[in-house]
Amino acid sequence: MDRESRVSMTVIRRLPKYYRYLGELLNKGITRISSQELSKLTGFTASQIRQDLNNFGGFGQQGYGYNVEDLHKELGIILGLDKKYNAVIAGAGNLGQAIANYKGFEDAGFKVLSLFDKNPKMIGLKIRDIEIRDVDLLEQFIKDNNVEIGIITTPKDNAQEVANIYVRSGIKGIWNFAPADLIVPDSIVVENVHLNESLFTLSYFLKNRSSFDTES
Repeated sequence: MDRESRVSMTVIRRLPKYYRYLGELLNKGITRISSQELSKLTGFTASQIRQDLNNFGGFGQQGYGYNVEDLHKELGIILGLDKKYNAVIAGAGNLGQAIANYKGFEDAGFKVLSLFDKNPKMIGLKIRDIEIRDVDLLEQFIKDNNVEIGIITTPKDNAQEVANIYVRSGIKGIWNFAPADLIVPDSIVVENVHLNESLFTLSYFLKNRSSFDTES
């Protein structure tokens, strides 16, 4: 645990990509892979892959490579995917509904129990059998249903208010899609997914690539 706590965020953010590609290899019936072969799939160097994985123990064998099934399982444990998490979504608009509709989350152990919204026209509707409830019921629902993850897909102006409810309710982690920087205690894990920022980054690279093509 101490060793894992010192692993850089850059390494941690590469682990899901390894996990995804290993899952695809398993589905194809591939049982082992070398770091060089994994490098071709992921785009990371073989040396970088070995260094990343060595942060969590020795998984490969010299001259053999990695057992795909074993490595996939171990990375799943490292990522916490061997556990089940209950989640709720605050904000039942298009994005909130899209997240609730995505069955892949449930397959990975993340179960959305309910959506919440303040729009009376939305309350009572169901998205893939997941009911939309009044946001006034959010705090008590979390306490009654052992919810650990709170997802925010509300407009920016409502995000901090929702985060405050999550904190009071005992939520352990927040997945924030609102374009707002939340203020929460250090004990709460926050993962921000700011869609506009990602799009602006794409715009930057498109602009500069276009300039490069023009110069050449």
